Amino acid sequence: MPKVTTPCTGVCRIDQSSGLCIGCRRTMDEIVLWGSMSEKDRRAIMAQVRERRVP
Repeated sequence: MPKVTTPCTGVCRIDQSSGLCIGCRRTMDEIVLWGSMSEKDRRAIMAQVRERRVP
């Protein structure tokens, strides 16, 4: 299975009401910890990000 790449889009602003980045839809904790996460944890975050993008 290929490595999970960052979902960062370069639009790094946290929406105050949701606590999510408006670009990648991750929380600050998820962004900060991304580099030290296991591939399993990254895949779990990516699944959550996909769900967060659904209006």
